Amino acid sequence: MAQLDTLDLIVLAVLLVGTVAYFTKGTYWGIPKDPYAGSYSAANGAKAAKTRNILEKMDETGKNCVVFYGSQTGTAEDYASRLAKEGSSRFGLKTMVADLEDYDYENLDTFPDDKVAMFVLATYGEGEPTDNAVEFYEFIIGDEVSFSGGGGEAEKPLSNLKFVAFGLGNNTYEHYNSMVRRVNTALIKFGAVRIGEAGEGDDGAGTMEEDFLSWKEPMWAELAEKIGLEEREAVYEPIFGVTEREDLSPESNEVYLGEPNKNHLEGHSKGPYNAHNPYIAPISESREIFTVRDRNCLHMEIDISGSNLSYQTGDHVAVWPTNAGKEVDRFLNVLGLSEKRDRVISVKALDPTARVPFPTPTTYDAAVRYHMEICGAVSRQFISSLAGFAPDEASKAEMSKLGSDKDYFQEKVSSQYLNIAQVLESVKSSTSWSNVPFSIMIEGIHKIQPRYYSISSSSLVQKDALSITAVVEEVRIAGAEHVVKGVTTNYLLALKQKQHGDPHPDPHGLTYNITGPRNKYDGIHVPVHVRHSNFKLPSDPSKPIIMVGPGSGVAPFRGFVQERAAQAKAGENVGKTILFYGCRRPSEDFLYKDEWDTYAQALGSNFELITAFSREQAQKVYVQQRLRENAKEVNELLQNQKANFYVCGDAANMAREVSIILGQIIAEQRGLPVEKAEEIVKNMRSSNQYQEDVWS
Repeated sequence: MAQLDTLDLIVLAVLLVGTVAYFTKGTYWGIPKDPYAGSYSAANGAKAAKTRNILEKMDETGKNCVVFYGSQTGTAEDYASRLAKEGSSRFGLKTMVADLEDYDYENLDTFPDDKVAMFVLATYGEGEPTDNAVEFYEFIIGDEVSFSGGGGEAEKPLSNLKFVAFGLGNNTYEHYNSMVRRVNTALIKFGAVRIGEAGEGDDGAGTMEEDFLSWKEPMWAELAEKIGLEEREAVYEPIFGVTEREDLSPESNEVYLGEPNKNHLEGHSKGPYNAHNPYIAPISESREIFTVRDRNCLHMEIDISGSNLSYQTGDHVAVWPTNAGKEVDRFLNVLGLSEKRDRVISVKALDPTARVPFPTPTTYDAAVRYHMEICGAVSRQFISSLAGFAPDEASKAEMSKLGSDKDYFQEKVSSQYLNIAQVLESVKSSTSWSNVPFSIMIEGIHKIQPRYYSISSSSLVQKDALSITAVVEEVRIAGAEHVVKGVTTNYLLALKQKQHGDPHPDPHGLTYNITGPRNKYDGIHVPVHVRHSNFKLPSDPSKPIIMVGPGSGVAPFRGFVQERAAQAKAGENVGKTILFYGCRRPSEDFLYKDEWDTYAQALGSNFELITAFSREQAQKVYVQQRLRENAKEVNELLQNQKANFYVCGDAANMAREVSIILGQIIAEQRGLPVEKAEEIVKNMRSSNQYQEDVWS
């Protein structure tokens, strides 16, 4: 037998490796990756970005403009995406959108002067950063900021950084747009050069969209001048590619029909459950707590036993909604997709820095029903982007006018609270808008966001179940033919109706796919996660508390009183507990009317319920007036016993007035100037003696 030389052995080895590789492809290597597996990785603490060095990422992908966002509800993320898209299409910038939590910021001092950073920052709660912006915020405003080059404030280490800033805030909160203001100040302190004004959008005044539009035009003009950009005619360049899959059907195991990630698709979801990964929770109880026929308020008990979800009294529960079938049908019909609603599609990012906002492959129906905020507010900018796809010249002209004329848009769209499908119907209902690419709808419509509700139970009393108290939303608009219905609260009402034996629930004429994708929710489950809050009882139960919570604002206070009643029953020393509660009439909408007596029996004279019924008598009475009537006791508890003061409910009117009245009470009862009393209230907020859980 001939001897094998070294070359023969090498050739044989290569052939052997090649053979093994061929027969193991798809089993041990070359395995197709689930395009949305990253969402589950993110749920377990992994970062979506391959590198946490933003400059490396920009260099790898050839970008010269990064738009960072700090977003809680998705609005700031949407504005960031719009800026990036406009920068690319109008000015030829190589843009990318970046989640603030995906990167580190010590190397901002090496940011080159031929690149631009944009910051779109929402202010959350009482002047706090959004969850995804906490690390960045704490770094940039910290007392001892340490950049990679070691320079401090005196060395101006960010002198090469050109930046743009826009903030999203609400003037009904004390710390209006504090996030963008503080970040702007910090960046300039370290030498960064801002281009344009630091824009501020005001959700409280209802002008957020117009604030954004009026800010961005002069910003673009100044940016173009500073870095030599030339404006060109904007042409739609898709960020996502949408491919119809003839090789797959909705019954295929790998097709997502509304499941939020791969583990849910495969039927074995596991924690940790959070904003990326909901728990499909059983609804153990649901009931109506209004006693009138034309309004609904729901009480629901959500079972979280065995999920490893936990909460503390005062936390929030997030409910992941589903769009109503009527609106899904309207949307698909107006785009000419009704016949193809169950067609399987794959969505692929055409830009390496873009993320597909939902798992694919999926169907048109599932994408619209479970993932797209199709009932959300519409922007003029989005209307303008659709004009070129209108079915005829008249429709194109109308869309262009809506997009360019602020007053006309307000009259026809904003004041009527139309969603995007309703706008398209109103412009041209006789012909479908089949020329509109589905990709532009994915890009222009928010990803549907969980809705947050104050938990209305005590974790001490029921650690394995949490309560929701929710008024079902229905807004009638003067002169409009339609009624605006809350997406999530009507979904919850449908679940309640199903649990009470209605085989085909249709609250307010709406139907929902309440059994969920592949019947995984079987009609009595709801996707949820818990968000922790700073709205908390004092650690010492003997400390007095004063609570102001009219309407459904009483929700967290039910949990507070429930907890203190349990502590009193257990023999603990529980301090004075005062609740100011208001509603229309005690016979109609007095929430948990029968429970308060039970808590009073446990707490004795330390519990006081002070009510205000706005429509029980000729002259309306509100909790603000009751607070003033009890000025002496309120001041004594605050001044001498350091009571905690809590407010929950409407931020725009009630909460603002309560704050003003409290200042007046302190001034009058202590003989102080109003300015000094207002300073005391401000200090109470800073020390968490005064806490708010409010919404607008």
